[in-house]
Amino acid sequence: MESYLIIFGMKTIQLFSVGLLFLAGMASCTQKQQGSNAHVEEKINALLSQMTLEEKIGQMNQLSFNGNVEEMIPFIKAGKTGSLFNVVDPVQANALQRVAVEESRLGIPLLMGRDVIHGFKTVMPIPLGQAATFDPQVVEEGARVAAIEASSTGVRWTFAPMIDIARDPRWGRIAESCGEDTYLTSVLGAAMVKGFQGDSLNQPTSMAACPKHFAGYGAAEGGKDYNSTFIPERRLRNVYLPPFEAAAKAGAATYMTSFNDNDGVPSTGNIFLLRQVLRDEWGFDGFVVTDWASAFEMVSHGFAADRKEAAMKAVNAGVDMEMVSGTFLEALPELVKEGKVKEAVLDEAVRNILRIKFRLGLFDRPYTDESLQVMYAPEHLATAKRAATESAILLKNEDDVLPLGASVKTVAVVGPMADAPHDQLGTWAFDGEKERTVTPLQAIRESMDGKVQVLYEPALVCSRDKNRQGIPRAVSAALRADVVLAFVGEESILSGEAHSLADLNLQGAQRELIAALAQTGKPLVTVVMAGRPLTIGDEVEQSSAVLYMFHPGTMGGPALADLLWGKAVPSGKTPVTFPKMVGQIPVYYSHNNTGRPAGRTEILLDDIPLEAGQTSLGCTSYYLDAGFEPLFPFGYGLSYTTFRYSEPKLSATELKSGDVLTVTFDLENTGRYEGTEIAQLYVQDKVGSVTRPVKELKRFTRVSLKPGEKKTVTFELPMEELAFWNIDMKRVVEPGDFNLWVAPDSQSGTPVAFKVVE
Repeated sequence: MESYLIIFGMKTIQLFSVGLLFLAGMASCTQKQQGSNAHVEEKINALLSQMTLEEKIGQMNQLSFNGNVEEMIPFIKAGKTGSLFNVVDPVQANALQRVAVEESRLGIPLLMGRDVIHGFKTVMPIPLGQAATFDPQVVEEGARVAAIEASSTGVRWTFAPMIDIARDPRWGRIAESCGEDTYLTSVLGAAMVKGFQGDSLNQPTSMAACPKHFAGYGAAEGGKDYNSTFIPERRLRNVYLPPFEAAAKAGAATYMTSFNDNDGVPSTGNIFLLRQVLRDEWGFDGFVVTDWASAFEMVSHGFAADRKEAAMKAVNAGVDMEMVSGTFLEALPELVKEGKVKEAVLDEAVRNILRIKFRLGLFDRPYTDESLQVMYAPEHLATAKRAATESAILLKNEDDVLPLGASVKTVAVVGPMADAPHDQLGTWAFDGEKERTVTPLQAIRESMDGKVQVLYEPALVCSRDKNRQGIPRAVSAALRADVVLAFVGEESILSGEAHSLADLNLQGAQRELIAALAQTGKPLVTVVMAGRPLTIGDEVEQSSAVLYMFHPGTMGGPALADLLWGKAVPSGKTPVTFPKMVGQIPVYYSHNNTGRPAGRTEILLDDIPLEAGQTSLGCTSYYLDAGFEPLFPFGYGLSYTTFRYSEPKLSATELKSGDVLTVTFDLENTGRYEGTEIAQLYVQDKVGSVTRPVKELKRFTRVSLKPGEKKTVTFELPMEELAFWNIDMKRVVEPGDFNLWVAPDSQSGTPVAFKVVE
């Protein structure tokens, strides 16, 4: 268990923070929701005993709704599908459900699914932006809003959260992730599961969560989507699987296999993942669905000769439901007849599917209330604004340009992202409506209400626009303004699935726009809205201040207006390392040391003497053209105020594996504004039976402080959380020396030593 203590004078208040206590609470919820229910299992078995082989296979078949109810009716009436997705009209959903319940032989209800990734109508920041909040509460609330809105249309299953560890910003789907860190992803992924599923799956406003992609998809070679991965089992277990295990403990109802093959085995046919790990080790009793056509794609992988073999390998590996490619419906009858797939295997798959349908209450309440009006409720918009506000990362603030004060009478608002309501929503916002999006331009005009003159010159039509003809007009506006607000970044189409990039610089003529604005000599505030970390070193140097927002969703504009004028103070932190240049990738903070780690002396290309000796540069591990460090490290983010950390005090310096280490420190606001700091605790296992990361995040918490206020913060860290998969492939806590840091980011702080003893 972990908590932090906040002390006001002589009064001590204990508050829950992020760690085992958070996940333990979810586990208890899971036990209530998924505990053995003999009555339900009896119903499942009774229903299963009545099903023909074709009806069983039908439950294992998912179809994408084509928009035509009449065309779907024959499939549903014949029991050839157990799930539909992309039905978002409650009238159509009820019409389709009525056929399943009232006209099919057994009356088994359909499970309606939809990609509700970061909001339904009210769109939250993309998941990478939500990760920048380091706030499981706001992440859970965002998922709850999505569930309330989507379920009102009949959607009871979402294909989220995506909890792939993503360390390559070239990969477009990093936008859907919680970033590079295993612990942060585990905590926030569990929060999303809890938000989607609510207190009980049985509630009409709950959606079954579907953690994806199981597993390793985020390590795609070269950051190219759908590409192969090579993750050895130890690394898979230490880095990539823990978020999925945390999701299981949080009660996730379903899982989705990933597109990739790892070490030559596609995830959709991976017995080790789907049976040994998910079922046998974690005790998962929900169902597993393929990703879109990923069963059939095993033929393209060269793992199956044809559709029939693909169906056989997927089902025998532990897949319960196939998304859209139809190989199960086509091939399983013959495979069962031939004995290549046992009917008992199908029975177990159907049990898993029916179990979730019963837990969702679909047999008791198959229809949705068509009269519900829940979209864009005021409290939903408030949650979206809070999430967007907390997600903003202040990367630079030279001479305290921000927040803007009363002396600012005229602002130039420029750039293609200043008024781009569609692109502001980000990737995977199928149901978001740009008409309901509040852009920065709109929000600034409304919030200033004539008190500040706004000169708007977009300069570029979109982020990819290479036409520079509008740049002089933007420069002219800048020259007439007190401050320039430049909104640049990426359109939503440039990130997400199948949208990988080899070049992470600002697209189009945006770089030229920033350079021209910088030449005016006016204070330049650059606001980046993007789906990934971009290589913006030049733009950071040219700007007076930089705010970074991973596509912030419906309420991104009001959040930014509040931040720019100081009604809110930035608190976001980078959930992924920002590279200086693409050639540094992969670059992430929790790497292992080499035998020759980079030292203190950084000799770059321009520093090398002519005819220097081969070994004269020290022979350490770094790039001659990029140096030791990234542009911004993981966990980095500034505030309008400043914070001071005291030296952490440890409850003990020698502990056993079953002990709990208490780390206490004072955190003080030493600036002029009230602000929130995200304090982070990192640990290093100095020597192991296998090499260990230089640092690993183990705790974090958000602490709000008024100017001059000081609070005592306490982290509790069970030594069992120092366990890893050792040289013998056993998960153990190894005795030895450790370093610990309490710091504002992954590169700061002074280490404090402790030992774990036998």
